[in-house]
Amino acid sequence: MNKFVIHEHQALVAGWHHDLRLERNGVFKSWALPKGVPEEPGVRRLAAPVENHDLSYGKFEGKIPRGQYGAGKVTIWDRGTYETKSWTDTKIEVTFHGKKLHGEYVLRWMEKMNSWLLWKH
Repeated sequence: MNKFVIHEHQALVAGWHHDLRLERNGVFKSWALPKGVPEEPGVRRLAAPVENHDLSYGKFEGKIPRGQYGAGKVTIWDRGTYETKSWTDTKIEVTFHGKKLHGEYVLRWMEKMNSWLLWKH
């Protein structure tokens, strides 16, 4: 099973949000969740793709200094492992096994919105 981490990020520029990071091919594939993690089935949330992060970032908590990308306070909201049900260019289905997050989730590329959506299955 691969690892996941969700950071709570109080960014100076982008404001409060969560960052979802899924271990894949030696890096964390990452998405910003401007309205947080959907914990109830059927609630859909925007998931904006951001740059991949090194796996060491899975343990990071602290302050990113002013003037650097992502400046602001970062804490770990949840972490654990996940199982991949499917992973394509337009749809990712996983089952989370975290301290807070449990169950099946879907990330789906929405062409008309030019972005991803995340929801609990």
